[in-house]
Amino acid sequence: MNASAWTLLVVFLGLLLILAWPLARWMAALCEGRMPRWIARIEAPLYRLAGVEPHASMGWMTYALALLAFNALGALAVYGLQRLQALLPLNPAGLPAVSGDSAFNTALSFATNTNWQGYAGESTMSYLTQMLALTVQNFLSAATGIAVAFALIRGFAARGEAGRRSARFGAIGNAWADLTRLTLWLLLPLSFVLAIVFVSQGTIQNFDGYKTVTTVEATVYQEPQNGPDGQPLKDAAGNPVTQEATTQTQTLPMGPVASQEAIKILGTNGGGYFNANSAHPFENPTALTNLLQMLAIFSIPAALCLAFGQVVGDRRQGWAILGAMTAIFVVGVVVATGAEQAGNPLLAALGVDPTAGNWEGKDLRFGIAASALFAVVTTAASCGAVIAMHDSLTPMGGLVTLVMMQLGEVVFGGVGSGLYGMLVFAILAVFIAGLMIGRTPEYLGKKIEVYEMKLIAIAILVTPILVLLGTAVAVSVEAGRAGIANPGAHGFSEILYAFTSAANNNGSAFAGLSANTPFYNTMLGVATWLGRFAVMVPVLAIAGALAAKQRLPVTAGTLPTHGPLFVVLLIGTVLLVGLLNYVPALALGPIVEHLMLWK
Repeated sequence: MNASAWTLLVVFLGLLLILAWPLARWMAALCEGRMPRWIARIEAPLYRLAGVEPHASMGWMTYALALLAFNALGALAVYGLQRLQALLPLNPAGLPAVSGDSAFNTALSFATNTNWQGYAGESTMSYLTQMLALTVQNFLSAATGIAVAFALIRGFAARGEAGRRSARFGAIGNAWADLTRLTLWLLLPLSFVLAIVFVSQGTIQNFDGYKTVTTVEATVYQEPQNGPDGQPLKDAAGNPVTQEATTQTQTLPMGPVASQEAIKILGTNGGGYFNANSAHPFENPTALTNLLQMLAIFSIPAALCLAFGQVVGDRRQGWAILGAMTAIFVVGVVVATGAEQAGNPLLAALGVDPTAGNWEGKDLRFGIAASALFAVVTTAASCGAVIAMHDSLTPMGGLVTLVMMQLGEVVFGGVGSGLYGMLVFAILAVFIAGLMIGRTPEYLGKKIEVYEMKLIAIAILVTPILVLLGTAVAVSVEAGRAGIANPGAHGFSEILYAFTSAANNNGSAFAGLSANTPFYNTMLGVATWLGRFAVMVPVLAIAGALAAKQRLPVTAGTLPTHGPLFVVLLIGTVLLVGLLNYVPALALGPIVEHLMLWK
């Protein structure tokens, strides 16, 4: 990494910390229900209309069923709007209904905060579908992830309920109140402000029809001339008579982009309004908007770590979690940026300066350092936004993006899912430490027993099973291999990346894989749903079990979980347990490709 890349990384992390601290205080207040009275007066009629008692705390099973039902209805609504969009208003381009398999994939993808897109938004989705289906679901899926994180935080903070410990059914909050408050008082205000900033920088926001404009560079071609009878004219030699002509127009899609862009980034959703996603100048017009997008992706996940420390009564716990995330992230950025700045050795034989770096698939507006940083940010978080073609990254650059997702999206991760995923690893780290010293493991005063460890095992193993099994099936059948654009090790990486992205609810793509087929739309759609809720439900069960337990006092034998030693232990657990499942698959893809490139 050169000096400018280091400067960009330091500035990014410094600004992130400045933004996360005040945001964490507000999120802790939302988690504990400490809102101003005027908010309660606004919420009251909404709860009465819905028949909800916001102060009635739910057991984990009721909480989980509420979230499952809520998101299932959201997926059905998104599917229906896509299938009926040809009959609905706000469709100036007259776009037809989305095909059944693509609508199925998109509905599950947006309901699970994955936002995988096998389509080009500007030529597939109407304005109404983009707003009422996709943008609304961006808010709801993000609120769902944060709600689960809140439930787990409350499980740790609870003092225990007498007589209910054996039931493992501790109360963890009210799902409907959490979804309402997170949407109204966190995601909406932040998105509104960010959308205004984006518009001020040039991100479009309108309901105009698509515009036909004159291009700067004209295409010159030879056009045959016809005579009065309409027949082609010929010269004396019998050759057609032509004249020079130019085409100087291009159709530019319009639409309500800034409003979707804001929640796409803040909610770590990642689904772009345009096919080029955040590389499109209508979505990401300036270097300032690019920096703001990266900061927005990490702001809520970082703030949640600090809010966790505040709610459990020990701010050091939040700093320890944030420190572990940051350490892994910095290593990923250093490796990816270094690999992209090292370039492609094969280009040197073609006369290309090897010190120029790997510019393939990158936007000249942002450069190599910002492109590499964005790639690591978007894959470390559960966000599919991209400003560079990941298919064009060097093998080591592509390896970093894969690893960031395969760790379980816990390096900051998605809104909510990053924190509760890292807390799952923290519990596992405490359990491993307990085995080393022969002591019953405890985390934040809660004893970790057999029941919790079974749930931890389920939560950790779900995504590797989905990724590796899905990849194995795809490379074994013709329907899966048909989508590969680059046969060999890189083609395998494309498929591995697709299932890694889907099962970990990331949504970014290598983009070299033709995935808008019935096979991939179905397989990846199922992977997104199971990757989200087959992890979420065990986490809520853990929250319920912890909430029902009494907090134990700290003794001389209690493992400190806020110091450097625990941070190292946590990082080791994440790398060892989270990544070990994928080493053989990575060896077949980006690792062997790197060895072939640099042989």
